[in-house]
Amino acid sequence: LKDIQFIYSDYYNKLEFARFDSNVGKFVGYTAAGVRQAEIWNKDTSDIAAMKAQREAYCLNHVTAF
Repeated sequence: LKDIQFIYSDYYNKLEFARFDSNVGKFVGYTAAGVRQAEIWNKDTSDIAAMKAQREAYCLNHVTAF
């Protein structure tokens, strides 16, 4: 179960500008605007904690054992 990850991506004009990856544990920007936005989002510790909790709430809850 350690290899399961939660990814949340933000797009504008079909271009991904920021992403949250539960393995990284923070937002990462892919454009100049995305980098600035990711820095703002990463300062909000409650938002980071909520995004990390999504891995357990959404991903691990939907895994079936074979």
